Amino acid sequence: MSVHGAVPVPRAAMVDLGALIRSRRNACRPRMTQAKLGDAVGYSGPWVCRVEKNELTPPWEVLVRIASILDISPAALGLVSHPPGLPISHEPARSAFEGPPTISVAPHQTPKDQEDDPVRRRNFLTGAVGLGGALVAGSTSAVAIGRPAGAVDPVAALEAALFRPAVAAPMPLNRLLLALVAARRDFREARYESLGVELPALIAAAEATRDELTGALRDKASVMVARSYVLASELTVKAHSEAAWVTADRALRAARDGGSPAPIGEAARVLAIAMRRSGRPHTAVELLTNTAMSLGGEGGSSTQSTLTVRTSLLLTAAYSAAVAGDRSSALDLADEADETAGRLPSMSDTSLFTVSASPEQRALYRVGIHNALSTPDDGIAYARSIRPAQLPTAERRARFYTDTARMWHRLDDPRRTYAALRGVEQQAPEEARRPSVRALTASLVYSSVRIPGLKEYAVRTGAV
Repeated sequence: MSVHGAVPVPRAAMVDLGALIRSRRNACRPRMTQAKLGDAVGYSGPWVCRVEKNELTPPWEVLVRIASILDISPAALGLVSHPPGLPISHEPARSAFEGPPTISVAPHQTPKDQEDDPVRRRNFLTGAVGLGGALVAGSTSAVAIGRPAGAVDPVAALEAALFRPAVAAPMPLNRLLLALVAARRDFREARYESLGVELPALIAAAEATRDELTGALRDKASVMVARSYVLASELTVKAHSEAAWVTADRALRAARDGGSPAPIGEAARVLAIAMRRSGRPHTAVELLTNTAMSLGGEGGSSTQSTLTVRTSLLLTAAYSAAVAGDRSSALDLADEADETAGRLPSMSDTSLFTVSASPEQRALYRVGIHNALSTPDDGIAYARSIRPAQLPTAERRARFYTDTARMWHRLDDPRRTYAALRGVEQQAPEEARRPSVRALTASLVYSSVRIPGLKEYAVRTGAV
């Protein structure tokens, strides 16, 4: 699932939020650019530009962070002590959510997985496609503002390669498939820095291979190109990079060339997420629902793969509708996703999908949907129904703790919020350094509540 849309925050009638932020940013010495402010709060420079033009209103916790960075009093931004319109719960803690989370992780790494380490795969790919060492080395030296010392920008090399493509040699399809499966494993286990370094070589090799083939073999290679760009889109979305538009568009073009319905659905999903992130949730819902209909409706004949993708499209559409404030459509689409998943012959996960249709995954989406609808109380039951160890990957387990952190934050329960944030870090440290998670952490740090260990956690994850 993706980051919540902007939460309306009442401001004094005569306050121009964009102008205030722009003037205080320009008054900084040395002058702070939009890109630097964006990175400090976990967003891009173009996003800050849209805020300063009053095209976007940042979420409450991001406004708190901006106020702190630019030394603006909260009152000047019209901030209140709690996001308006959100319920405040003083219910005593239940045992299922008390204190720091107990992390129970199912074993997921076999001896073969351990042999297939990121360095070995990186050497294999760079050697196979002849990618210059400067690309890999350059990506590992790019440290963004707000990141912990030594942390790597996971999309630096990928963004550079999108506009300066590497020259690659074709590869046998079976070797290309192995590299793609390994890259997918990196995403599922939240090894984003390694994935960002490997993807440029993988994409270059996949495109070179496709361009050398014809007929059915070319179609297979086109699917691999599409799925490599889908992974790139998933990564750029997590990093709040504007490159998500580019990777998603290329994924859909390649998927259509391949002609397989399931990859087309996967690519449409990541393109819709980019649409939603740019403030077009209604357009995203339309794309997702139309694509889902093309993959088989009620009573239609569909394969397990198309039903799985259809479920993920409907879940993403439900969340997008929630971001748009359309409660009825959001809940109806989530119900339709449950119905589609019920038609699956089994829940085995043998495909290249990054999102499955399991009951735990669907419950996790419900938590995010209710967060986006500003009805976090309704998400508690879904959160409690999920056992993190039943989620199949580190990325999904971290997502569980991220969404429950947002839920407790909206319910004005900072200690449970922090407990969930610790769960994010324990499951997947790189997830804890994502821009949106850092913004949530920063909002706790700058609140009036003092929580033991929070400041150290915030420093460790680059939130302050």
